[in-house]
Amino acid sequence: MFKKILIANRGEIACRVMKTAKKMGIATVAVYSDADKDALHVEMADEAIHIGAAAASESYLVIDKIIAACKETGAEAVHPGYGFLSENAKFAQALADNGIAFIGPNIKAVEVMGDKIESKKFANAAKVNTVPGYLGVIKDAEEAVKIANEIGYPVMIKASAGGGGKGMRIAWSEKEVADGFTSSMSEAKSSFGDDRVFIEKFVTQPRHIEIQVLGDKHGNVIYVMERECSIQRRNQKVIEEAPSPFLDEETRKAMGEQSVALAKAVSYESAGTVEFIVDKDRNFYFLEMNTRLQVEHPVTELITGIDLVEQMIRVAYGEKLSLKQADVKINGWAMESRVYAEDPYRNFLPSTGRLVRYRPPEEGTHNSRTIRNDTGVYEGGEISMFYDPMIAKLCTHAPDRLSAIEHMSLALDQFHIEGIQHNIPFVNAIMEHPRFREGRITTGFIAEEYPDGFQGVPLSDARAMKLAAIAVFMNEIHAARAVQISGQLANRPRKLPDEWVVAVDDWSRRVIAEETSGALRVIFLDDAGNRTESHLVRSEWRPGQSVFRGEVDGEPMVVEIRRAKQGYTLRYRGASAHAAVRTVAGHRLNQLMPEKVAPDTSKLLLCPMPGLVKAIHVTQGQEVKAGEALAVVEAMKMENILRAEFDCTVEKINAEPGDSLAVDAVIMEFA
Repeated sequence: MFKKILIANRGEIACRVMKTAKKMGIATVAVYSDADKDALHVEMADEAIHIGAAAASESYLVIDKIIAACKETGAEAVHPGYGFLSENAKFAQALADNGIAFIGPNIKAVEVMGDKIESKKFANAAKVNTVPGYLGVIKDAEEAVKIANEIGYPVMIKASAGGGGKGMRIAWSEKEVADGFTSSMSEAKSSFGDDRVFIEKFVTQPRHIEIQVLGDKHGNVIYVMERECSIQRRNQKVIEEAPSPFLDEETRKAMGEQSVALAKAVSYESAGTVEFIVDKDRNFYFLEMNTRLQVEHPVTELITGIDLVEQMIRVAYGEKLSLKQADVKINGWAMESRVYAEDPYRNFLPSTGRLVRYRPPEEGTHNSRTIRNDTGVYEGGEISMFYDPMIAKLCTHAPDRLSAIEHMSLALDQFHIEGIQHNIPFVNAIMEHPRFREGRITTGFIAEEYPDGFQGVPLSDARAMKLAAIAVFMNEIHAARAVQISGQLANRPRKLPDEWVVAVDDWSRRVIAEETSGALRVIFLDDAGNRTESHLVRSEWRPGQSVFRGEVDGEPMVVEIRRAKQGYTLRYRGASAHAAVRTVAGHRLNQLMPEKVAPDTSKLLLCPMPGLVKAIHVTQGQEVKAGEALAVVEAMKMENILRAEFDCTVEKINAEPGDSLAVDAVIMEFA
């Protein structure tokens, strides 16, 4: 077996590969850029080599630097992870030329199937049903529009190299094709070093289901069941699960066998994924083959018990697969939520900065339910603008689908992050959505269910009352501490008020808090002072803890909490609420306070996230129409086109291409 391997990647996937390597007794080498000198994967590795500047094009994408790091450390093999050089045939060839093993497929498979255009040509020749499209290289936006018109709208513009939603756009009109073509090429170039894109028909109301395959150097190939990846936003997967709630045994077998046949046709070895679009009648169409480990591989590992990274390493060393097709069974259900550094309340704009607090739920198995958290960050670490915004991949496993969903909701409630914005409320809202729970999903789920973006989850009256009771419970503990300030009890004893007013967002109720048998009973009163309902709160929570764990009326509740001005911010099942507990007199005075009026920014174009200005499309004094492109800002390898919200005249431009801007920096002003 290999004695030392280098991981040509960063973040959570580098950490993930290292865990298996260490389990196998293999030493690991990390590579890192300027931005990653203090990263978790650097700390986890046995050795670490600096390979360049923060931009991936100057570090993680430079083949010669990876080769040099292998030679310097004596690494015998390289695991590429996903993204970066993982599907780059030139990289695989360079490793072979230098006598370094590539923990991935053979070069032919990388060339044929790793290239989205060539893979479709190969699949057509092999009589594999594919989605209609144009497989040639497209020269410019004008040709792209012509091709799209011939195919018929909507169309998908996709980068030939790479994946992960980078360089992908759905276009419904000629204008969207022209704009999307340019952005797709630019994103593809910066992410994969290859700006080729192609166009294919976008199938409406599809499901995205993929088959995991494993092959060795001895001609053995098996399929390791499927993953449902239909919950996507901007072609980026958000939630994955295994198995699919849609497939029956007959379709699963047909898809698996077709995937194996395709893999054998290119003598595939290592782990790979064959992706399909599946329509409402379970007809499936080949999309592409990813010749690498997938981001969502943990859900397959959880339902099969197979360590895919270990299999990749063993295959690369030349071992035969120890598994036969009959050995692969589905055990239970697994969910994966991608936790991103982005603000779901601001159209999912990237969020960068320091992780002031990072407290994920505890990993492990209890009562046949498992929590797994693959991450590459730590508390106090930095979320950089240079790379993918993923913070973690939170996974749960349970005996059935609804139990896996419930356990995911519980795990998300326990996840506490401060310092940056994150998408946990949004992911938890999906877990609570009736349509998702019923399995009635397509790749259009997010666009259909959240057409105006994510505005948060409304609190039901029942949940609001329970959160109010928890707020009163926490306030009692804080208030009890406050009256025990040194010397006060002895000299001038103080007593807590008998009655409080609890306000949750825009409603408030008078309450009485009574201690009983180690718990607190919170009694709600109507305007006349009559008792209406009560809730019994029991918990070991203490000030300073970021998560409340306890029971309300005997039912377990886990709520993320944060001290806020005059109260607490509570997050539960995708809903966020501000709760304040005041004395009756304090509440009366608070109602007299004037509301703060937000400043008028309607005549300003503000930078929506920390990022790099890629282009300014207008000039000073120019008249623009609503919807017209004003500027392009790049953050975390994604380009964001900023458009005019109304007809106006550009009065002043404060930025130029190449500028690095902070969030809310003024890019331009309007008359």
